[in-house]
Amino acid sequence: MIEVRIDDLAFYEGEAIAWPVDATLGATTPLLRRLERAAGSALAARGPVQQALPVGAAVVTNAGDLKVELLINAVIVSAEERASREGVRRALVSALQRAADFAVGELAVAPFGIGAGNLDVEESATVMADVMREHLARAAHPQRIVVIVENDVEEAAWQSALRRTAS
Repeated sequence: MIEVRIDDLAFYEGEAIAWPVDATLGATTPLLRRLERAAGSALAARGPVQQALPVGAAVVTNAGDLKVELLINAVIVSAEERASREGVRRALVSALQRAADFAVGELAVAPFGIGAGNLDVEESATVMADVMREHLARAAHPQRIVVIVENDVEEAAWQSALRRTAS
C-alpha cells in the first residue's frame, strides 16, 4: 500500500525514513537540510564517509533524534552525476531493498530528485511510483510506504502518478 501525505518528514514517527542524499550522505535540498538538523548531533556524529558513494547506493544509518529507528540514505547525485530518472530509480530500488533487508513494516519516503535543476515533481513521482509498485508486488517488506510531500502541488502529482501506475 502506498499513501501520500502532506507533512514535515522531520516529525514523522515510525520505523524508518528513506531520503535522497548526495555521495557523501549529505542533504540534497534546503528542505532536506531541515531533516538533517532535526536528526541532531547523533546523526552528525556518524562522521564523513571514507569514500564517495555511487549514485544508486543506499546505506542504513541511525536516525539520530528523529522519531524513527532507521534512516535509509539513498544516493541520487554525485560530483560526476546529476539527479536523473535512472539515478532516482536505482537509488529507490536500493533503498527499498535495504528496507526489506531490515524487515521494515512502514517506510516513510521523501520525493527523490526534485528541486532546482533536478527532476520536476511529476517526473520524480512517476519514476518513484513505478519502482514502489514493482517492489510491493514482489517483496514482503515494507508493507506500507508513506510518501511525505510538502504541498498540494506535490500531492496532486503523486496522486496522478499512482493512478497512472495502477493501470
